[in-house]
Order: sequence, then structure tokens, then C-alpha cells
Amino acid sequence: MKMLVIFEKTDRVRHVGHLDLMRAMQRALRRSGVPIAFSKGFNPHLLLNFAAPLPVGTSGRREIMEVSLSEEISETEFKEKLRAALPPELPCVAVRAVDDRHPAPMALLFAASYQITIPEGAAPLLAAVPSFMAKDSIMALRKTKSGEKLTDIRPMIYDLQVTGDHQLSCTLALCEAATCKPELLLDALSAEAGLEARPRALCVRTQLLGRDFTPLELL
Repeated sequence: MKMLVIFEKTDRVRHVGHLDLMRAMQRALRRSGVPIAFSKGFNPHLLLNFAAPLPVGTSGRREIMEVSLSEEISETEFKEKLRAALPPELPCVAVRAVDDRHPAPMALLFAASYQITIPEGAAPLLAAVPSFMAKDSIMALRKTKSGEKLTDIRPMIYDLQVTGDHQLSCTLALCEAATCKPELLLDALSAEAGLEARPRALCVRTQLLGRDFTPLELL
């Protein structure tokens, strides 16, 4: 039995790195008293997987981790025990029990949606969205394992809209085959807007999505 845990990484802890987040979750799971499963071998460790690491400085509203269990427990009991062990800045939003054969969240991940808030002085960024999205190709320097590479990121931008006076919403590729980070999108959009540099922006990952853009927590 495995439990999918949907949790929030609030704005207050957005600068906490992924390794520290993992340690916080491991400590909370141990304190909670839920029947967590451990790996076999000389140095057993908690069987815990995250759908996708959050970049430092980005908060997340419906992040997903998968916890393997050593015995069955109800969703209600698991949620109550974990919520009591977690700090207020990392609340457990929901849980869902799945079979051991259920694919890992990372294997199902295809894209993510974001909400981006920009400063007042960056209004040209919003005005540039229609022409930006009308392009057939958007070349940008994308970091890869082998270094920076000039890549067409247009196929990785599934949606980009102005949703407020200082706000953008977007859906970007997030999988092994292709990933477009919000920072890369803002760099390219800033160039389209004629800005010398990408403005400082507050980014929130609002949802992780499967291949048909269904929320990952429902797959």
C-alpha cells in the first residue's frame, strides 16, 4: 500500500531547498506514527518519493509525495497523524491511498501550472504576451546536463495568459523529455518586451499535471 500526500509549501518556506524539504518530511513521518515502510539492506531508509522538486524561491500549492507503507491505514487516520506532525508552513492538504503497483508520480508527470506575480514597473511584460504566444518558434538558452543549449521552447509552453494587473498564469512542460522553467519563460518574454533583464517575480506552482492535463493527484 502507498499513500499519495498532497501538501503545500507555503510562501514563508519557499527558500527552503529540496534536500531540506525531504528531511523535514522524513522527520514528520517518523514523528507521526504512521506505518511507514523502509528499504532493505545495511542502511534502511524511508521509502519516499516526490513528483518533482520545487526550485528554491518557488512555493507550491498542491505538491505531491508518495509514501510506501508497511501496513494498511485509513486515509483519514493517516492525514490526521501527518498533519499533527507537520509544521504550519508545510500543511498536508489531502491524501489518497493507492495500490503498490500504482505508477510513481514522477513517471506520470507531464506539465505544471504556475502563477507569476511581477512588479509594477514590468507592465511591458504583460503587453508582450499576445505577440509572444503568436510566435511559431521561441529560441532560448536552456540549461542541460551537458551545458547551455539554444532550444526552441515554444512547444513547451502550453498556455500563457494575463490574469491580473501584475499577474500571469501559465502551463509549462515538466517531464524527462522536456522542461521549461518559469525563469526561462520570463527571460524569453522579457526579451520580447524589450526589457534589459528579467524582472524579479514571485512564482507559485499551483498544480502538477499528467499527460492529458489532468491533475496528477487524480491519476
